[in-house]
Amino acid sequence: MSYQTLANAVTARIEIKKSDFIAYAYSVTSREQAMTYVEQLKNQYPDARHHCWAYIIGDPSNTTSAGFDDDGEPSGTAGRPILNVLQHKAIGNVIIIVVRYFGGIKLGAGGLTRAYAGSAQAVIDEMKLVPYIPMVQVQIATDYAHEAQIRYLIGTVAGQVDDVTYTNEVMVTATMEMAKVPEFAENLGVSGRILEQ
Repeated sequence: MSYQTLANAVTARIEIKKSDFIAYAYSVTSREQAMTYVEQLKNQYPDARHHCWAYIIGDPSNTTSAGFDDDGEPSGTAGRPILNVLQHKAIGNVIIIVVRYFGGIKLGAGGLTRAYAGSAQAVIDEMKLVPYIPMVQVQIATDYAHEAQIRYLIGTVAGQVDDVTYTNEVMVTATMEMAKVPEFAENLGVSGRILEQ
């Protein structure tokens, strides 16, 4: 499951026959998160004619986790072209939203398709892509004497301590690469135990 994703949010703007196309790209890991960005842009540009989008959650070769919307543009002229560009570039965990201000000149179906694909390409050209690395949160139970050892071991797999709670034992919550959990568990030995996820 090797693919690329967006390092940080980017935007690009193109003008075609007086229509303004403002494209935004965000890194997302769920449909709910993707729809939050769509709502934010609708609030930011309430007077725009259309807010068209496409997203891919997860592996871009698995299109069951993809979605798109033409938001009032003729069917197939906006969301689908954006999605096609994303799939062609093999970028996952991303949404591209294109805000359109109508300039008074109709572009026609072919012109719209090219405009939305062009907007998606323009924002992709701005992207800094990074390999997607599946992360997982683990909970580790340990005693007070081994807390420092646990923190050290989390560091050896480039993990990050998210939270520590102290009761009759120490509960450490950490985030690390999914692929490194077996190595971490092996190194843990008797100093602690990973609780069921």
